[in-house]
Amino acid sequence: MQEIPKKKITRKGLSKAFKLYEYIKPHRNEYFLGLFFLLGSSLSSLAFPKLMGDLVNTGTDRFVGTSVNQTAILLGVILLLQSIFSYFRVVLFVNVTEKSLAALRRATYNHLIKLPLRFFEQRRVGELNSRISADVTLLQETLTTTLAELVRQIIIIIGGTILLAVTSVKLTLFTLAILPPMMIVARFFGRFIRKFSKDVQAQVADSNTLVEETLQGIQSVKAFTNEYFEIEKYKTRTIEIANLGMKSGKYRGAFSSFIIFGLFGAISAVVWQGSQLMAEGELASGDLFSFVIYSVFVGGTIGGLATVFTNIQKFIGATEDLFQIFEEKEEAIIETTELKEPERLQGQIELKHLNFSYPSRPEETVLKDITVKIEPNKMIAVVGPSGAGKSTLASLLLMLHYPNKGELFFDDKDCLDFPLSVLRSQISLVPQDIFLFGGSIKENIAYGRPSASDEEILEAAQKANVMEFVNRFPEGLETIVGERGTQLSGGQRQRVAIARAVLKDPKILILDEATSSLDSESEKWVQDALENLMHGRTSIVIAHRLATVRNADNILVINQGKLEEQGTHAELMQKADGIYKRLSEMQFSS
Repeated sequence: MQEIPKKKITRKGLSKAFKLYEYIKPHRNEYFLGLFFLLGSSLSSLAFPKLMGDLVNTGTDRFVGTSVNQTAILLGVILLLQSIFSYFRVVLFVNVTEKSLAALRRATYNHLIKLPLRFFEQRRVGELNSRISADVTLLQETLTTTLAELVRQIIIIIGGTILLAVTSVKLTLFTLAILPPMMIVARFFGRFIRKFSKDVQAQVADSNTLVEETLQGIQSVKAFTNEYFEIEKYKTRTIEIANLGMKSGKYRGAFSSFIIFGLFGAISAVVWQGSQLMAEGELASGDLFSFVIYSVFVGGTIGGLATVFTNIQKFIGATEDLFQIFEEKEEAIIETTELKEPERLQGQIELKHLNFSYPSRPEETVLKDITVKIEPNKMIAVVGPSGAGKSTLASLLLMLHYPNKGELFFDDKDCLDFPLSVLRSQISLVPQDIFLFGGSIKENIAYGRPSASDEEILEAAQKANVMEFVNRFPEGLETIVGERGTQLSGGQRQRVAIARAVLKDPKILILDEATSSLDSESEKWVQDALENLMHGRTSIVIAHRLATVRNADNILVINQGKLEEQGTHAELMQKADGIYKRLSEMQFSS
């Protein structure tokens, strides 16, 4: 898990942090009740040192009127109240936080999944996953612990300082002059040592990586006779780690000496000054006892403020990063169930002077002035050299991207007149690189239409020739495909994807190099499944191997983003200097 960066606390950052209140708001009664118990717990903890001092004082002649047992009982009641307050404070804060962050996680995921494809092309999956996992986990820690700890520490510092002053103003001034600075120095010294320890751990991790890489590449090491080179490299690394560790040991020893001499010396100085005040009759022994405990409370709390402040900085950074995602505009996604008659496609497609550039490369026009009309239920092939823009055209038809210029029509209606989900529900894409989810074959086929019955799933599997290999598996359609479908061969994955498309029953089918990476036997099964799938639909076949598209009703030849030629195989082969003829002759001659 990547570490959340600290950010400066700015007005913009705070305003985004306060957006969290939208998710806490439905549970605000519980949250404010938790704050009440937090206040009670903090105040009762302040009463503890005072009562401990009174318990000491009851043993002196000066306080003979007060019963030791009464003070002890009162002390027990305070401890019981503090325990009860602490329990309900933790339970209430955790309940509110878990409910609020569950809603936040859902909102973040729902928003992410509705964002357009261009957003994901400009972001790394690890970064987006971190927003939902690491960032939300930090918010969870902050809402349950850090904010409560900040409130508690403020109460302890203010309340403790007041009670110190009430006990003895002279001793309070003396204590504030020496103890808090020592606590702060100890805090920053400790952070410095932790950083050094992290450096040691990082060096050890690097050395482990060196060992792992060397052993994985042992064949290369031996082939190049570099054994002694690797031995020397590892020796240098281990010496560096040892030197860093010894240096860290010196710092840890200095820190230990500082704690003993500095902090305990400061407490000893407070007791010495208090003893002088006791000798002068200005302070009772029990009051000095209370004073020392309050001093440790206040000093330790001041030292701990640095940690709380650091966590709040990380919290601000996490909320800024998380809510930045919500500034991205969602696609107009709707839930499609039953299509209305005007929304049903007949399969006609028309492109008029269409131009497109990717947002990340606006200066490079990938498609240039494409104009073509595709009639319903026809097979259209799209061919051309690599990088010509063929797959980009497929993504535009599926409305994964929008043209920068020009128009796209379905059944003589502008694509923007259709709800986006209605269009996509009637178009299927079978790509070259098939992505399968890690469940069963049956679940992956059903992804084409999650409401499908078992009989419909089986029928789709049979039409796509999936049952040819599934019948050899003991678990049949319940066979787990593994992560990204790695338990199946390329041809098997293609057939599962085709079955998924069969189940969806689209009016427009886009095949993007669906058989290019298969062996001859797998291609035969897949091609047979594709022919079943293409029947009665508008099919757009993107292909490198021209032998697979000879029977197309129309072949579009794209070169460097332009539609250079179109026609049937016979028509294009008659063009003396045609691109299609040149590509075809090169393939068949080879």
